Amino acid sequence: MDSSEKAERSIVKKYRRQIWLPFLSAVKKYRLIGRDDRIAACISGGKDSMMMAKCLEHLQKYSDFPFQVKYLVMDPGYRPESRRKIEENAEALRLPIHIFETRIFEIAGDSNGRPCYLCAKMRRGCLYKHAQELGCNKIALGHHLDDVIETTLLSMFYGAEIRTMLPKLHSAHYPGMELIRPLYLVKESSIIAWAEYNELSFIRCACHFTENCSTGTGDSKRQKMKALIQQLRKENPNIDKNIFHSMENVNMETILGWRCGEEKHNFLESYGKDISTISP
Repeated sequence: MDSSEKAERSIVKKYRRQIWLPFLSAVKKYRLIGRDDRIAACISGGKDSMMMAKCLEHLQKYSDFPFQVKYLVMDPGYRPESRRKIEENAEALRLPIHIFETRIFEIAGDSNGRPCYLCAKMRRGCLYKHAQELGCNKIALGHHLDDVIETTLLSMFYGAEIRTMLPKLHSAHYPGMELIRPLYLVKESSIIAWAEYNELSFIRCACHFTENCSTGTGDSKRQKMKALIQQLRKENPNIDKNIFHSMENVNMETILGWRCGEEKHNFLESYGKDISTISP
């Protein structure tokens, strides 16, 4: 059994409960993949997107309906060693990647504002554009359950709003294109365990102007959320599930206010009335 077969087999055998079943659950629960979809599995070179690509590859083999997967890698300006690592891992996992190059790191690094925000926005746009050129109608990103939980807390602590990361989104600028997150219910710890079991190492951020990101030691807000959740997990092992499920179990009778697009609402609109008669 070569490294590719071992990696794929371990997803559905050894890590069936931790990875494969949550992956399938997300795909079915949120209707992420449909008949004749053409999906661009966007591979950054990290552990999450590489494992997501193997999950999609396996699902494609045994799915009840046909769909296509293209393995798309964008090089935003990686160092040669990072680019080489991505290519080596793709070869080891037998993923037929399609690589295209951009100058995103360079452009974002020269900006005077928020380079990480600009980088993420530009990368998303480039992925949509190239996926569409490959004939795809969806792009798949490797965000996992921890990303969802951290994003929820970040929005509350730093954005003054309750906002989460949805499992799928329609593109606002590329008609007919949709973003999906197949690892939506998979924990990061399970992905790490899978990588270690298969003796695989991946690049992290590999960004030139935020070097700490590649080591995971940067003093970023997301790292603070990771540390906070890790501390809370010691007191309550179910803290991850509780935060996640709270976002699909919102008690509207106790909410001060909410927003739908630009339209804002206040609890006084329904105070003393049957809430079921109030438009969301």
